[in-house]
Amino acid sequence: MADFLAFLRRFIAEPGQVGSVIPSSRFLCQNMLSSIDWSKTDVIFELGPGTGPFTQAISKYKKPDAYYLLVERDPQFRNLLHSRFPDLTIREEATQLRTYLEELHLDKVDVIVSGLPFANFPAQQRAAILDQVQSVLAPDGIFVTFQYSLQLKAELQARFSWVETDFTLFNIPPAFIYTCRNQVREDNLHGA
Repeated sequence: MADFLAFLRRFIAEPGQVGSVIPSSRFLCQNMLSSIDWSKTDVIFELGPGTGPFTQAISKYKKPDAYYLLVERDPQFRNLLHSRFPDLTIREEATQLRTYLEELHLDKVDVIVSGLPFANFPAQQRAAILDQVQSVLAPDGIFVTFQYSLQLKAELQARFSWVETDFTLFNIPPAFIYTCRNQVREDNLHGA
């Protein structure tokens, strides 16, 4: 209930930056994270974690030595995330992913999970964030995001060589899940 109220307050205060009135469901989290091979994931960035439903799941799945960075612009959500996940590094701006990667002396990001409401952003801001995602993602890395419409599909297909779309009714509102890769992995070529 506390997360619902936090989301509702932030949605009312910043409807262009917060995409929903409630946090993501556990069903959406499970669907989004199911295509990730956690044993091969060393660097994870999460964009727009909000109150942390994905953060909580990723913290359970990830390897103990994997590097995990949160990027949350909203100061109230950042404060909440700091209190819930004190060991995680939190930054503020999704258009600065390359800078954060360099500051951390990391080469590439294996997985980027995004809860950002891209449909709410002006085209220029959306493009700037997706440019950053592409610039830091490993060649065989995975970018997974959800949206409440198919508006983003064509833009993702123009940017990534492989985009899979899924859908879950078990979220309020129901959501489309986009799983994107810069290139198709070897095991996908053989139907594995």
